[in-house]
Amino acid sequence: MKRQIIIFGILSFLFVFAQTAYADRHGYVRKVVIDAGHGGKDPGALGSQSMEKDIVLAIALKLGGYIESNFDDVEVIYTRSTDEFIGLDRRAQIANENKADLFISIHCNSAANKRAYGSETFVMGLHRSQENLEVAKKENAAILYEEDYLETYDGYDPNSPEANIIFSMYQNIYLNQSLIMAALTQDQFRDRAGRHDRGVKQAGFLVLYNITMPGVLVEAGFLSNLQEEKYLLSELGQSHIASAIFRAFRDYKNYQDNLVAQQTSSNGTRGQSGSYGQASPLQNKEIVITESQPEGPVISFRVQFASTSQERAIDDPAFRDLEGISFYFHEGLYKYTIGNENSVDAAGRIQQKLVNHGFNDAFIVAFKDNERITIAEAVRYMEQSMKTP
Repeated sequence: MKRQIIIFGILSFLFVFAQTAYADRHGYVRKVVIDAGHGGKDPGALGSQSMEKDIVLAIALKLGGYIESNFDDVEVIYTRSTDEFIGLDRRAQIANENKADLFISIHCNSAANKRAYGSETFVMGLHRSQENLEVAKKENAAILYEEDYLETYDGYDPNSPEANIIFSMYQNIYLNQSLIMAALTQDQFRDRAGRHDRGVKQAGFLVLYNITMPGVLVEAGFLSNLQEEKYLLSELGQSHIASAIFRAFRDYKNYQDNLVAQQTSSNGTRGQSGSYGQASPLQNKEIVITESQPEGPVISFRVQFASTSQERAIDDPAFRDLEGISFYFHEGLYKYTIGNENSVDAAGRIQQKLVNHGFNDAFIVAFKDNERITIAEAVRYMEQSMKTP
């Protein structure tokens, strides 16, 4: 009975949250909150000669500087600009109070395996693997430094069934926009900064839990790896990381601004609620990126849910109850997908259905004329099509 009351409370809160989340939004990216993880009495991950809190603050300030120098129309807000402790709940409040359009939380990782290396970007969601759960638990442990944290987080247990219900609901509100920013970030880490790409992942981070906007949590690298720690301590390494995130922000902003401008022109009104290009969870309305297919390359989005080294029949028992399956051969593997959508939003709904069907690792992939491309490339092609009269 108690659990039913808790779940009912979650549903009621989510209904109100979903309404306020879209209120007072113009849709353009005009405010970004940059969150340097940890700080003050909370050092974060520890390296042989470094503390996470110091490295991520340096990266955050560089990132903010790049944005301010290149975009006069963007206000940069920091959750902290000095070595001070800010609670996870307060970090979200700062973003919400300022009605930010994007939230970027910057962290460094650590692992028992001293050889682990590379960069990864998380969005809000269920812990899809034990590894993702461990990363979230380490970052969420920051609440232990807060006074009255049990009261602040209402006895919150990130591993409880109720927490999983919350995560599964919250991830749908801004998931697609967050995924785009995360994918763009990983593309930049890999292609521009030469980082090992650990991919886009989902996990239940408290710092992303209450924000009313798209948000990502970046794990820049591993302080437990001596070589990577040296890189992250260096001025060059910090500049590379900050520059990669900046480039991702630039591409995300250009994509989002062009999308809203196109919708505003089509509708003859100023875009407001739902203007992030994602359908409101309270309305079954699809917002499509382009009303008609423009001349030039055909950009589409599918949801990949399986890959095998040997080709499997589409009517394989493992795929029972699934319709519209297709596959493509890529990097030595047969990869199976559903959908062929012209919007990330539509593909996102297919992704959620697959997750509900048990394919927890299903993710969105982009294609140009049936050739696999990165999300960043898809965004750039779509930007070009939006600018074409």
